[in-house]
Amino acid sequence: MFTNAQLQVERTGRGGTLREQYLQSKERIVANVANFAYDPYNYAFMRQLNILELFLDCITEPNEWLVEFGVGGICNSCADPANASVITQCGGIPLVVQCLSSPVKNTVNYALGGLYYLCNPSTEKRF
Repeated sequence: MFTNAQLQVERTGRGGTLREQYLQSKERIVANVANFAYDPYNYAFMRQLNILELFLDCITEPNEWLVEFGVGGICNSCADPANASVITQCGGIPLVVQCLSSPVKNTVNYALGGLYYLCNPSTEKRF
């Protein structure tokens, strides 16, 4: 759904959150969740809360920070076979491959690390 300045004013009302603050908060939240993605203790919670799908959604955003944090979260979590399965079933391999052409070095590094775990003989037919 597209928006404009008037719709944003109507939605937020007086004293509401500014769009720029909202987007910065979104970046911080995704970055923090991506940092939790390396710990195997959190893997089951991440699958239960659809965090892996959130990371994949972030990869499709035009915001380079969200792309970096999204693919970083995938890289941190895909060493677990169950997480890797969720990511591949959701079409994550082509999305991660697209990150290889990013101008941000961290994004490319995270994509390479993630693809190391995601690309194997069982996922060969998915891409």
